[in-house]
Amino acid sequence: MPTTLPESLLAVLRCPATGSPLRQDGDELVAVEDETTRYPIEHGVPKLLPADSAV
Repeated sequence: MPTTLPESLLAVLRCPATGSPLRQDGDELVAVEDETTRYPIEHGVPKLLPADSAV
C-alpha cells in the first residue's frame, strides 16, 4: 500500500532537476513538466536524488 504524502508537503516540493511541481503516483513522485522524471518514496520519505547519484 503506497504512503500518501500530505498535500501541504506536495505543495512545497519541487523537482531538483527541472524545478517543476511534483505529484504523487503510488510510491513515486512525478515531475509535472516531465513525467519521465520520477523519484521513489521509501518508508514515507521522498528520495529526491537523481538516479545516477551515489550517496
